[in-house]
Parts: sequence; C-alpha cells; structure tokens
Amino acid sequence: MASASYDVSGAQLPDGDAAAAAQNKPDNTAFTQQRLPAWQPLLSAGTVLPLFFCLGLAFVAVGLGLHFSSEHIEEIEIDYTRVLDGPNCSACARFAGSLPGRGPCCLVRFELPVDFPAPVCLYYQLSNYFQNNRRYSISRDDEQLSGDSTALRHPIQECQPYQKTAKGTPIAPCGSVANSLFNDTFELYRAVAGGLLERVPLDKRGISWWTDTNVKFHNPEPVNGSLKAAFWGTAKPPFWPVPVYDLDENNINNTGFVNEDFIVWMRIAALPSFRKLYARVRYGNFTVGLPRGTYYLNITYNYPVLSFRGSKKIIFSTLSWMGGKNPFLGITYLVFGSVCIVTGIVMLVVHIKYRHQDEED
Repeated sequence: MASASYDVSGAQLPDGDAAAAAQNKPDNTAFTQQRLPAWQPLLSAGTVLPLFFCLGLAFVAVGLGLHFSSEHIEEIEIDYTRVLDGPNCSACARFAGSLPGRGPCCLVRFELPVDFPAPVCLYYQLSNYFQNNRRYSISRDDEQLSGDSTALRHPIQECQPYQKTAKGTPIAPCGSVANSLFNDTFELYRAVAGGLLERVPLDKRGISWWTDTNVKFHNPEPVNGSLKAAFWGTAKPPFWPVPVYDLDENNINNTGFVNEDFIVWMRIAALPSFRKLYARVRYGNFTVGLPRGTYYLNITYNYPVLSFRGSKKIIFSTLSWMGGKNPFLGITYLVFGSVCIVTGIVMLVVHIKYRHQDEED
C-alpha cells in the first residue's frame, strides 16, 4: 500500500507534488539539517579580564617599539613653495646653466646637523592636493597602462577631458592623474673644502611598488624594436613637455608606462597632504649615508601649486625596521593599549566589589 504525502498544514499532497517535495527535500546530513556541533563562549570575569590585560600590554609594547624607532629616525624638511621669490634663483642659473625644456632653477642651501646613515630617502611632499577626489582618481585607463594596444588607441570615457586631443588623437597615457604628473627635478650637492661642490648621486631605481612595476604597468609591444613606433598614432598629455616614450632617454627599461617616477605618481594618495618617494642616496662616496655639513639642492621649478594654495616640500629621511618616520602609528598603539588596560582595571574593581552580591543572589 502506497503511503501518502502531506504538507505542513496536514493536507494530503497530490502524487506529482509529493514527488517534487521528496526531490527537493535536503539530504539527511548533519550539515543540511543543521545538526553540527556548536560552541558558545561563556563570557566571565575569568576570561574577559585576562584578555583585556594581555591585549593592552601587547599593544603598549608594540607602541613603545614603534615610538622609539620613529624617534631615532633623522628627518629634515625644506619648504620650497616660494623659493622663486628668493635671491638664489639667479645664483642657480649661473651655477647650473640654462637647459632647454627646464623651468626656473633655484639653489637652496641647507645644513645637516647630524649624520644621516644610509639608506637616505628623498621625498617630495604636496599639501592641499586632493588626489582622492573621485572624478580625479577614476580619470585613468588601467587597461591602457597595462600595455593593451586596443586601449592605447581607444581610451575609456573616464579619461575626459584628457581622452583625446582637439583633433581626435588619443592621448597616452590618458586622464587627469597622468596629465598632472609631478615634474620638479632635484640635484643634490655637498660643500667640500675649497668652496667646491661634490655631487651626491641620487638612485631613482626601485622607488615604486614591485606589484606596480611588474604586474600593473607594462609598455605595449615594441614595433620593430622601437617603443616610439608602438605609440604611433597617440599624443602626449597636454601638460607634459615630452611624450611618454621619452620620459627617460638614457634607460629603455625606465621609460614609457614603466617609468618609476610615473608609476609612483599614479598610486593615488588617500590624504590631501602626502609625500612620495623621489630617490635614495646609497651610492658613490655616500654609501654610508649623508655626513653632517652644508648641502645645496638644485631645484628645477616646474610644478605650480600656488593656484590652489598648496605647498611643496623636499624631505630627507633615514629608515628603520618600520619604514619612515611615523609617530602617529606608535601613539595609536599606545592609546589603544592604555584604554584596554584602564578598561580591564575598571572591570576588575567592579567585579571585586559586586561578586559577593552575585553569590548571595
């Protein structure tokens, strides 16, 4: 005798509906029937208080390590926003000469009060510059920057108004981010005996993230061995003095979309005041760093910032195991650890005061 099937209300199901219900019924396993073993923690003073104290002590220890490491980092900042108003520009012109395609040149003198051990990093810093603006940050074509030949000649609409020239020629690289590439240049000299200046070599290799250089950014395939031919039919961004394939004429592995200065700039900053790595000092007579003394910074002033009330700085900094100088990170760990310890003490006092009352109840 065949058995009948019933729904949740107790009504008998037709044979067809009964077969469908049997087919849709989950398997009789612990997972599908929700019979898996479960564990629910029971929060008590014996488990919560040690957790707070351990977390607090751990964060305080890490915070102290970060704080003292940051304090031992040597750093000097030079604001050169209005350096063109000073008297050093004419001196720089006589010293460096006039080079075509370069902006005004200024020679800034500064003192290093202590030795800066290697490696010494050279950063540029911009303020009141909102790279995190949405319309600005999406104005780029990542397919084009990856070397895609189709995207090279058909940039996406987000690159407007720097997608194509007035004549309809596609721009490579397109977009506002690439068009606003930072193009001030710096040369460093150390004053030696006899009033002479010794040039400090600046190493601009390896300043970008490995993933950016080797994964995200690629040049298009050269045509007959020529990178210039690969960019045929495209135009340079309006604010650039040279096309992308001439960013570094002396090193074919550092030109085009894989130019490291360009790659560093294309990584968007999250805050309106930011610094980006320009070069390192670690070669020649300065493998051990920069000794204390008098230095001159030869600045080619190309990048305007006064129009949006911004500022420009050049920063020399040493490094530690935690990277560059960052006092905020150590202070954050110390504050969080202190809050955990104070919270644990308050909870401990409350527990000692009221535990007998709980036992009586």
